[in-house]
Amino acid sequence: MVDPERIPVVVAVGEASEREALVSPLDLAERASAAALAGTRALGSAIDRVEVVRILAGGGQAPASELAVRLGIKPKAKATTTVGGNTPQWLVGRAADDIAAGRVRAVLIAGAEALRSHQARRSAGAAPSSAEDPPDPVIGDDRPGLSDVEVASGLFLPAHVYPLFESAIATQLGRSVEEHRAALGRLMAPFSAVAAMRPHAWFPEALTPQAISTPSPDNRVTAEPYTKRMNAVIMVDQGAAVVVTSLAVAQELGVADSAVFVWSAADCSDVWFPSQRPDLGASPAIAAASAAALAAAGAGMDDIARLDLYSCFPSAVQMAAAALGIAPDDTRGLTVTGGLPYFGGPGNNYCTHSIAALTESLQGAQDGTLGLITGLGWYMTKHSVGIYGSTPPPGGYRRGDTSREQQRIDATALAAAADAGDGSRAIVEATTVIYDREGNPTSAPVIASLPDGRRIVARAAESDLAGLAGCNIAGSEVQVSGSPPTYHLETDSSVS
Repeated sequence: MVDPERIPVVVAVGEASEREALVSPLDLAERASAAALAGTRALGSAIDRVEVVRILAGGGQAPASELAVRLGIKPKAKATTTVGGNTPQWLVGRAADDIAAGRVRAVLIAGAEALRSHQARRSAGAAPSSAEDPPDPVIGDDRPGLSDVEVASGLFLPAHVYPLFESAIATQLGRSVEEHRAALGRLMAPFSAVAAMRPHAWFPEALTPQAISTPSPDNRVTAEPYTKRMNAVIMVDQGAAVVVTSLAVAQELGVADSAVFVWSAADCSDVWFPSQRPDLGASPAIAAASAAALAAAGAGMDDIARLDLYSCFPSAVQMAAAALGIAPDDTRGLTVTGGLPYFGGPGNNYCTHSIAALTESLQGAQDGTLGLITGLGWYMTKHSVGIYGSTPPPGGYRRGDTSREQQRIDATALAAAADAGDGSRAIVEATTVIYDREGNPTSAPVIASLPDGRRIVARAAESDLAGLAGCNIAGSEVQVSGSPPTYHLETDSSVS
């Protein structure tokens, strides 16, 4: 028998959203945390650690400390995190590790964004607040998400990087831009149907595949092949919180009946900088983390009944499904939350909502039901996987080991070139065309391979930009010049 003191469980969850009043992220984190703690007042006194997922705007430098004060609890430790949508699942795994080792009794994990309110305040000319409190410790991997070479060529926004991955996937599948965009509508429509049933979803409307994939005045193409309805929606006011504790504490407080068991967790990163990855349409790190988590749980994918794949953009969903060895139209469905374009993408905190949704789903499930969550940070870079169950894991919680796979992945990084000399030829591996709100092409970055095997990031020469609209030039030869590099498409290269 595993000691109940060493069995980690999610014992309480809470969510919050606001569409009318102007609020701060801490207001929403407080609401969500209060909802989680509402089941028993004694749960708050058991919490010895409060961790707040990195807030993008308006969170101050001590969000965990402020949240604890607002809730009237006195944890021994408080922290906030680095950037990454994998962070909530990473924090749950970290809490489970410490509970299983007897280092903590209960951890409150919370996060929120109020970017709708933040934008409204800026529009109204409100001055930003300034916090004077000592900063909370920051935990997590703080490496930047892009290299100097990538930034120099104009890459920055996820909405411009993830379409590059999408072009590689489309090329591997042999689809034209139009064919692939239609397929993405079919992929994402079921996400919107789930969001339509979630009380805190930002867009609670089931959309048809055509409504997602067909360009229109209210669904413009943002960056080939993505339309607006394929992008994570970040201008939301949403918060969520989860409490991870031991089964013994849950029994002591009389809330064990609502406990969902953390079976395993694992983390792994892809080659850190996107342009240096050998395959721009695949994620060996998700494959490694999921395999490790499943092995630690003593389970296989056929044992998983509920799934939530991180869904900031369609390429993330497809790469995760491929890494898990499941079809994009798997009958189990790929989300219990609704996806970042439809439920909402509150910065780094979407996965806290996923954990809340999965917890609620498993609380009403038959014994032995398992669920799997993936979270990712930066640009398909940092990955965290968690497996949860409606009953205790037979061998207790276990951490999945990815150390060998991480070394293997890191060793595959390709060399990068800041420039290649005038007139160098390169083969395009990934491409997109970025548009402004009026539908005019503004940039067309590529990731390309030089003859010596190095990767280079370049943007289209101004004279070529208009002709690239609506195209996927992956596989074509380009001529690269200058620093930062620009490219010309060879006149005899084929495009689709």
